[in-house]
Amino acid sequence: MAYSEKVIEHFQHPRNVGEIPDADGVGQADNPVCGDIMKLYIKVKDGRIVDAKFKTFGCGAAIATSSMITEIVRGKTIEEALEISKKNVADALDGLPPVKMHCSNLAEDALKAAIEDYLKKRGEKGLLKRFFKKTRPAKDAKDH
Repeated sequence: MAYSEKVIEHFQHPRNVGEIPDADGVGQADNPVCGDIMKLYIKVKDGRIVDAKFKTFGCGAAIATSSMITEIVRGKTIEEALEISKKNVADALDGLPPVKMHCSNLAEDALKAAIEDYLKKRGEKGLLKRFFKKTRPAKDAKDH
């Protein structure tokens, strides 16, 4: 299994590891098949994500995708952050082996869970309903 230099770099030297004690949103995603767990913390100011940190229990690809999503999301508006996909994360790492693509799903899912937490805390039901209605898969759909 070949990993890109960016994946190796983000695994060996992950960015933004840790917690944000006063986070505005916290999201968690896990994959019961492989056991990876990702927790993502975001800090928002004036509608922009100004800080993001993570704690991940998982393989090198899970750590690399966690690190990369914190880099991608900084400076983005909530609306822009909601558009970040698993493909964006994988592309930013110059690709992932097909068997490890589920790790980029974790990064996307943890980010969206953190944003959902943030929006719920702020009572912003309009954006919450509008976005999550169009992105939630059907109950029987499987992406992992």
